[in-house]
Amino acid sequence: MLEWMLRNVMAKRGIWSGAALARLMKEKADYSLSAASISALLTSQPRQMKAETLDALCTTLECTPGDLWVHTPPSKTKGA
Repeated sequence: MLEWMLRNVMAKRGIWSGAALARLMKEKADYSLSAASISALLTSQPRQMKAETLDALCTTLECTPGDLWVHTPPSKTKGA
């Protein structure tokens, strides 16, 4: 299972709003997302993402894709 950790990564860097994230993405990565796209990233796990968006997030937040998504393997039950 993949868990989307964007809000956690943002919080660790003192970024508390979508507007602040959008502003930093423009400044640090020269990348713009609409307010609706930023909101969608903050409220739910993305089903798909452009490589450019992922790169801009990683550049802005100084992180890796592995920081933004945490993978937890499914637990195996006895007898399965």
